[in-house]
Amino acid sequence: MADNTAITPENTSTPQEEHTADAEGQVAAATTPEAGQTASTEDAPTQSAPVPAEPKPAPVAPKPKAVPSPAALAHKAPHVKAAPAAPTYSQEEIDKAEAFGRVDEQGNVFVREGDKERQVGQFPNADAKEALNLYARRYLDLKEKLNLFASRLRSPKIKAHEIDESIASLKEEISQPEAVGDLAALRTQLDQLAEQGQARKAELAQARKDAMAKAIKERTAIVEKAEDLAASLGDSTNWRSTADKFRSLFEQWQHHQRTTIRIDKADADALWKRFSSARTTFNQARRKWAQQRDAQRSETKRIKEEIIAEADQIKDSTDWGPTSHRFNELMDRWKQAGRAGRQDDDALWARFRQAADVFFNARQADRDKTSVNERENLTKKEALVAKAEALLPVKDTKAAKQARQELAKIQEEWDAIGFVPRDDVRRIEGRMDAVDRQIKAVEDAAWNQSDPEADARVSSFEQQLAAQLEDLDRRIAAEQDPAKKQELEAEKATKEQWMNAVR
Repeated sequence: MADNTAITPENTSTPQEEHTADAEGQVAAATTPEAGQTASTEDAPTQSAPVPAEPKPAPVAPKPKAVPSPAALAHKAPHVKAAPAAPTYSQEEIDKAEAFGRVDEQGNVFVREGDKERQVGQFPNADAKEALNLYARRYLDLKEKLNLFASRLRSPKIKAHEIDESIASLKEEISQPEAVGDLAALRTQLDQLAEQGQARKAELAQARKDAMAKAIKERTAIVEKAEDLAASLGDSTNWRSTADKFRSLFEQWQHHQRTTIRIDKADADALWKRFSSARTTFNQARRKWAQQRDAQRSETKRIKEEIIAEADQIKDSTDWGPTSHRFNELMDRWKQAGRAGRQDDDALWARFRQAADVFFNARQADRDKTSVNERENLTKKEALVAKAEALLPVKDTKAAKQARQELAKIQEEWDAIGFVPRDDVRRIEGRMDAVDRQIKAVEDAAWNQSDPEADARVSSFEQQLAAQLEDLDRRIAAEQDPAKKQELEAEKATKEQWMNAVR
């Protein structure tokens, strides 16, 4: 069987079980430009305004570094990393964020957190508006990350570990961000998201638990079908059909394993053990059945070989009756022997049929020859019976004596002719007997004339004949079968002759 190759319960990778990165839900800290860096080229100090780099998501926010001097900035061009297109913020959003910061005369940028201020960077050689704009956008970038994470929490594809990793990353970024804006509100939003994340993790855990229970139930149903098949095996089992059913169940198992949640190893191993045990039970039972079938076929083949040998011995016999009976007995034994396999059975039957055909063809040829002879005999006997019937009627003793002598000669010829067809025996013999009875009736009547009681017997006999002739008339009128009707008419003719002789 193609499905005999065993696999371990979980040896097929399951797409749902592999943790894949979802670009939509990646929430990580952006790498911000180092404090004080500008977008100027080597002659940056002479340019009127720097070009701020848009933040790029990164797992961990950079630690605040020492603010470089203007001279250093003049000799080192800032490194701007490639980043996706920055979101577009409204002027109102930027103004609200800038309200939480200020820039001193040296270009140092500060953010207000409650009653205190914290320096977040330095932007020399630029006016305060430009400096605040850069750091306000950094704040809005952080806020956008929180909004993206809030949206990601509603996604059905998010994983629990993504929630934990994203919250940890955002907490680190928002801890001491180099940005200007309402950082307290940002932290409050993150706290709320953290609570929502915990609730979402609980939902995911319950959903996974439900999916796990559903997957176990579905796989258990496959196992139970296999066990039911194994329990139903018996003498009447269609092994080919049952093998197809086991193969289908195995394919269902593999498909389920690939397309559903990965269940716990202990449950998977236990279910696989049951399924494998059911398949093993079937394979062992089918193997045993195949062995028994092969042994039975071998025995059947031996018996049929013996029957063929006996048929070959009697196929040339001309003892038609007993040999026909013998062939019928051989046929009964052949049917009782069973099957030896299609290929062997066809070859064996051809040999047996060949022997039987030799005998039955010879018997039929003999019957055909006999039939021709019997029909010729019937023609001869019909001529003789017509000759005998020409002797009638017999009116007196002298005529009866002459008729008897002629009938004796006809009877000798009759006996020498031989058999006639079976269906004509009764009819042709009946006509000859009728002639004999009429002659005998005249002979008996003549003998009875000297008997004192003859008159009484004749009278009684005449009455009986009259009653019988009336009955024959009724039966002839009602009879529909031509052959039977002819026999009744022959019987009537005979009795009429008797009646004439009595009278």
